[in-house]
Amino acid sequence: MVSPAEQALGDRTVTLFRMPDWYSRLFSADLLERFGFYGLQAVLVLYAAAPVSTGGLALGADAAALFGAWIAFTYMLSLAGGWLGDRVLGARRAMLTGCALSAAGFAALSAGLPAAAGLGLLAIGNAVFKPNHQAMVNLMFGDGRGRESGISLMFVATQVSSLLAPLACGWLGERVSWSAAFLACAAAMVLAGARIATAANRFGPIGLAPRAGLAPAERARLLRRTGLVLGVAAVATVCAALAGVLSVRTLVSAAAVLLLVATVTGFRSLHRNPELTGADRRRLTAFLTVFCGAALFWMIFAYSGSLLTLFARDHVRRDFAGFLVPASWMQSVIPLFTLLFAPLIARLLPRLGRRHNVAVKFAIGLCLIGAGFLTMAIAAGQTGGGAKVSPLWLVGAYLVSALGELVIAAVSIAATADVLPRTFTARMLGLYWLFAGLGSAIGAALLRLLQLIPEQYYYLGLGTVSVLTGLLFLRSRRRLTAALRHDPGEHEVPRPSEPPTASRTLQD
Repeated sequence: MVSPAEQALGDRTVTLFRMPDWYSRLFSADLLERFGFYGLQAVLVLYAAAPVSTGGLALGADAAALFGAWIAFTYMLSLAGGWLGDRVLGARRAMLTGCALSAAGFAALSAGLPAAAGLGLLAIGNAVFKPNHQAMVNLMFGDGRGRESGISLMFVATQVSSLLAPLACGWLGERVSWSAAFLACAAAMVLAGARIATAANRFGPIGLAPRAGLAPAERARLLRRTGLVLGVAAVATVCAALAGVLSVRTLVSAAAVLLLVATVTGFRSLHRNPELTGADRRRLTAFLTVFCGAALFWMIFAYSGSLLTLFARDHVRRDFAGFLVPASWMQSVIPLFTLLFAPLIARLLPRLGRRHNVAVKFAIGLCLIGAGFLTMAIAAGQTGGGAKVSPLWLVGAYLVSALGELVIAAVSIAATADVLPRTFTARMLGLYWLFAGLGSAIGAALLRLLQLIPEQYYYLGLGTVSVLTGLLFLRSRRRLTAALRHDPGEHEVPRPSEPPTASRTLQD
């Protein structure tokens, strides 16, 4: 059972040097699980592009598209993962299930089994673990005043993992073997599961059972529907394989179609909910603009782990004093900047765009990441004839991307939770991540354009669209603010704070 002293810490500030044992278990489990996730993110596109002779998949131009499709599927499955913990397994069993599935996925990749099987297990494992870990943190804190500091500290675990994982797994993958990198990630997942499994007496009964378990009839209906979906998916996969069309491009197209259907269906279902008032629907309709802006931002941001990593491999001078820096190490730059600038952004955010909060901050975030890709267009224009550019070009693009992420993630999460009554917060956040996943899927599909146009024009196009969209948010700030405003006498919606801790939640 959780001791009274540890429960009392729910009302006290949690720090790296003062945390209850149950919190240290969740903290370390998150750090280890995120190590595996960011380790895969660091090497996935390089592994997919590497020749078969070195253990890779030899996908060539489709390697970055595979990365985007996998991220998109992970986002889409996160809704089901959260539901699984709430209604079937309970948060703790769901976390253990997620760790086990991810460890199996990494083991499959390491053993050279079909990549589709390994990546599929990893997408499901991540989708099951992360939302239930976040739920467990909230359940343990309850309404304690220490919850905000506890959630903020989890941000540190995420950023430390995203900083260290590319260094360790990237070096193993590029210098030893891809299997060694996947085994390191699998070990991290096993340790994460062990930290949760051996902490039962620290958590007490919290998270052991589902918060709203299924009735027998509901459980039977769930099994039938799950069997039907899996059966249809299996038949479609076999048919595609027999027809010779089972490829990365097929996967990318499927991800885009599924996410588009899920996103449109989710939005329409929420908009038609009878519990919403006319004012609620008006705000939800206006917020569609924010959802689309978020989809654009996360679409571009996802390229930091795929397209920009390939650029670092092929076009950046990485030889320093005789040591060839692994291309995957460049992915540690964003979390480094995030850790450095998060305190500053936390101080500045409340002062920016006070009257037109959402529109102004979205304008800033989109213009920042757009500026990063305009910078990459200049850098790519200097790589003709096999020339290589200074790594400072990529570092500069990563810097503005990190700043844009801190701004966009904080304001979008807070604003999403503020649109509708509190009972709809979970559905709104789920819908937000569906739009983010849709952006990743569209980004993966757009990569086919690289076969038609030079890379510098691809960066130029994305950067220009992002900046113009940001300026459109700025120009429409008054209209958007008026559309999102709560009418006098309406229900009060608790307004979450806007710490930069919301950053990277989609992938965290």
